[in-house]
Amino acid sequence: MKATRNRTLTLTDEERVALKPRLLEEDDLSAGASCLDKTIHGDLLRVMPYLPDAFADLIIIDPPYNLNKDFHGLRFREQSESDYEDFLATWFPNVCRKLKPNGSLYICGDWKCTSALQRTVEKELTILNRITWQREKGRGAKANWKNSMEDIWFAVKDPNHYHFNIEAVKMKRRVIAPYRENGHPKDWIDSSDGPFRLTHPSNFWDDICVPFWSMPENTNHPTQKPEKLYAKLILASSQEGQTVFDPFLGSGTASVVAKKLRRHYCGVEINEEYCLWTEKRLETAETDSTIQGYSDGVFWERNTLSLQRKNEKSH
Repeated sequence: MKATRNRTLTLTDEERVALKPRLLEEDDLSAGASCLDKTIHGDLLRVMPYLPDAFADLIIIDPPYNLNKDFHGLRFREQSESDYEDFLATWFPNVCRKLKPNGSLYICGDWKCTSALQRTVEKELTILNRITWQREKGRGAKANWKNSMEDIWFAVKDPNHYHFNIEAVKMKRRVIAPYRENGHPKDWIDSSDGPFRLTHPSNFWDDICVPFWSMPENTNHPTQKPEKLYAKLILASSQEGQTVFDPFLGSGTASVVAKKLRRHYCGVEINEEYCLWTEKRLETAETDSTIQGYSDGVFWERNTLSLQRKNEKSH
């Protein structure tokens, strides 16, 4: 029995039966089925030849990091750095062929695999930046520093022709020492919830909350990425009606956020249970397009939006 406030996604046997026909299988693709707005259940290497080249405006990749990890029975084992780069080379160049000439790509990693990711990406694309985001939860280490950061490499096919909308990803930050000029706020806004300013984000993100058991987006996936994290990537590097592709879909965050933000989506995932989780989340997104920490067209600092709403209710 789950605790009352535990909102982690679960599936009944009846839901599995109902959701499974929504998945695309390799045979469907070989028969000519469209991959648009679909969850593809299959091995990426086998599925890739059936996906059209240059169909994606934005690709977001969260591959297995170079760690020992159990993805509910599908295990990825840590390798030497050269072997890990060989693993990346088996699929990354082909994934890049699915990107439009003016498209953008983001790929996630941790400190152990980020250098391998950089070398792999540079062979195919032009890297424009490395985002580092603070993952505020995680186990401490007695003989090392606690690992609470992850990287996202940002790359494009054509550095002179790609979409990037900085205005769509502004952050609402509290002003600690509000300065006035001639009695008026200077570069900040005075409101009922206190002084704040809208700022352009840097490549260090400290406002991300990793999904946990009381959040409706939470699943039992061991490396689930937050919807807020992907919302920033999708809003900055795609437009409404364009297509977001995730070749390692996991529990479906990229597809779900794309749908909430009125983009098309396509994702490939080898674990059928994860595909079914994705479909249930997509079903929920039809009636609930909220994204934790994103409201009124801006991103709020971690944990401040919920406090703001509590203050509004108390007045």
